[in-house]
Amino acid sequence: MNKVGIYPGTFDPITFGHIDIIKRTLKIVNQLIVAVSNDNAKEYLFSEDERVSIIEDSLFKDLNFKRQSVKVVSFNILTTSLCRKYRATTLFRGLRAASDFEYEFQLAGMNRKLDKNIETVFLMADVDKQVISSKFVKEIAKLNGKIDNFVTTSVVRAIKNKL
Repeated sequence: MNKVGIYPGTFDPITFGHIDIIKRTLKIVNQLIVAVSNDNAKEYLFSEDERVSIIEDSLFKDLNFKRQSVKVVSFNILTTSLCRKYRATTLFRGLRAASDFEYEFQLAGMNRKLDKNIETVFLMADVDKQVISSKFVKEIAKLNGKIDNFVTTSVVRAIKNKL
């Protein structure tokens, strides 16, 4: 049976923390949809298309993930609608700290109200990756700091080109 899961996020940019969560999800599902949110209320360093491209480069070129196991898409619909579109029954969310949990708990509850067939699974990245955030990576890069311990070479290159 083909188990499909969705890992939604903004991924601006994708970090080794996100990638650790992706690796963990692939132990649970056969196919993972990495879903790039295009919430117009936020300001992004990278456009929606750029984020999809950077994720694909990071996963498939830098890290040699199998394309049949991971698909990268962008979306601007309800996450539960995205789950129905791809016949996914599991949403994956990454947690870094206790402060993430309250928001994620509320979000999972609302998704459950929208579709009782979708389960949300919370995963924590490895301890050494829990402090990594896209926000910090961008701030470090803007101040000419070294970011290659936090992101793939494709992300480093994309950030250098953007800044």
